Amino acid sequence: MKETVTTYLEGQIVNEEMEFTLVELCRASGASQEEVTLWVAEGAFAPHGARPDEWRFSGASLRRVRTARRLAHDLEINPPGIALVLDLLDEIDALRANPRRARSG
Repeated sequence: MKETVTTYLEGQIVNEEMEFTLVELCRASGASQEEVTLWVAEGAFAPHGARPDEWRFSGASLRRVRTARRLAHDLEINPPGIALVLDLLDEIDALRANPRRARSG
């Protein structure tokens, strides 16, 4: 007799125009406030607002924070390295979105 394995996935659709506070972003991503604050200091994220209690992050930041968290925890990359990797991933996405620009550049 064949055994059946069922896997359940849970997800959340986030509108890019949505905004998160620092606390909300950390809760949704699993990152700590200290981690996000370090990544902001390194330029990986540019929240709106002058102080952490005023910061507002876009919906797109949630995906980036989750990626940063994986880089930090799984690959043990430091905050400056995370900022660099996120910038490089953005470049790759931009090149994939416009392949003609990649060939002519």
